[in-house]
Amino acid sequence: MVAPVRIDDPEDPRIAPFRDVRERDLVGREGRFVAEGAVVLAVLAASPQHRVEAVLIDERRAEGLAATLARLPETTPIHLAARNVLDAIAGFPLHRGILAVGRRAAPIAPEALVAGLGERAVVVVACGIANHDNIGGIFRNAAAFGADAVLLDAECCDPFYRKAIRVSVGHVLTVPQARFASAADPIGLLSRHGFEVLSLSPSAPQRLIDVVPPPRAAIVLGTEGAGLPTSILARSRAVSIPMAPGVDSLNVAVTAGIVLHHLTARRRPAAT
Repeated sequence: MVAPVRIDDPEDPRIAPFRDVRERDLVGREGRFVAEGAVVLAVLAASPQHRVEAVLIDERRAEGLAATLARLPETTPIHLAARNVLDAIAGFPLHRGILAVGRRAAPIAPEALVAGLGERAVVVVACGIANHDNIGGIFRNAAAFGADAVLLDAECCDPFYRKAIRVSVGHVLTVPQARFASAADPIGLLSRHGFEVLSLSPSAPQRLIDVVPPPRAAIVLGTEGAGLPTSILARSRAVSIPMAPGVDSLNVAVTAGIVLHHLTARRRPAAT
């Protein structure tokens, strides 16, 4: 591990990538992203796909992060700063006191990702999800229930946004993912590869609980307001999650968790 460098000036050019991350956040900039917090940093440090380019931490957190920092390549710059300097660099009170700049792995095409999945697989397809909390929650649920991949349409927000990574507890960095081009046909691609495609709709007459999980299943999730387009509902098996009277919808990340639990329950070993 390279010797940490103390930063006393918020304008120090060595920490330029960390400056005002709330406004700039590095999204879409040469494949870089910002990771925040001890858990996310540990996931990133252990990732075989993505890599850490630099770290900036509250000097009081350094000792507790020693094991994680030791896993970084010897050439990774590590910067330490007092809390007030750290907050001035970030542009907001950084309660977790830990930031890292990462570089994401080269993206994989949806066709290649789906083609490489096993005979038994569960895939989540997100359509038009623009809220970063929801995207992060979907990835967290995908990891928790052992989904094999998350596929995003062209309208979804970037899961590598700092908040989405944080909400996912780092699982944006662990769950295989791919993004469709705007003119792509997710239903057609999944059907060609033997997936039964389930779409979620409150008005669907068939209940999720009555669905026998197929060997290869894909669930399509839409926005909480408009829901899924009729073109997707017509080409998939629409199912619903019955709710109490007066309630007509669930948060999309909660929906993902319920559906994934149902589809993967028999794949998980019983608790001992």
